Amino acid sequence: MRSFKNIAALIRTKRINHPKSYSQSDLSLLLGYKNGQFISNVERGLCNVPLKMMKKISEVLDISAEEIKTSILKDHEETLTNYFNKSATSKKAPTRELENVDVL
Repeated sequence: MRSFKNIAALIRTKRINHPKSYSQSDLSLLLGYKNGQFISNVERGLCNVPLKMMKKISEVLDISAEEIKTSILKDHEETLTNYFNKSATSKKAPTRELENVDVL
């Protein structure tokens, strides 16, 4: 399962604490989206900000490139951990439940 929680928390915190106190709709419009649903989805961790929007969102919310990179790298690390943990559990050898069954 993909993780976007770190970038979501960063954007939400920066939006709320910004001197202009942007609403989700305001921020979405500044980024060229028609309504606040895009930012809502990002802040809930349902999706990531497209790379083409990273520079614009960093400028609008005064987020350093380093903060964004750190958040995205944490999300990628969690995504990979989730993937490998899932792969490890799905590749376990099937148990032999019938070994101790008496044959008639």
